[in-house]
Amino acid sequence: MNGFRMSSHETASCSSDDHQVGQSSPLDAMACQRAAAIFCALGDANRLRLLTLLMNGEKCVTEIAKALNDNNPAVSQRLRLLRSERIVTRRRAGKHIYYSLDDQHVSDLIANALAHAEENCERHSS
Repeated sequence: MNGFRMSSHETASCSSDDHQVGQSSPLDAMACQRAAAIFCALGDANRLRLLTLLMNGEKCVTEIAKALNDNNPAVSQRLRLLRSERIVTRRRAGKHIYYSLDDQHVSDLIANALAHAEENCERHSS
């Protein structure tokens, strides 16, 4: 027992008067929807492997497929989804289309997720 005891008429809730309310607005529902869609897109191991490859710089579909030992149509489909969520961008150079991460936020998000996953594996394996 932790030594904390509530009587039968006490509750574990608080009122808004108990806290200082800041000037920030409530979470923007649209921003939360977008963030959830980004997490869904990142929630596939094959797409995440593709994105970690792009962390080293832009690549065309053929380079990505070869590096991941995958086929071009599957890679293209993954890139299409990632592009629709504005996680990757593309540029055309002749017949080739090169893909890269959209911005530093995406790179940071992937790096942090992988670091967290590795940390959890190390912590729970010992």
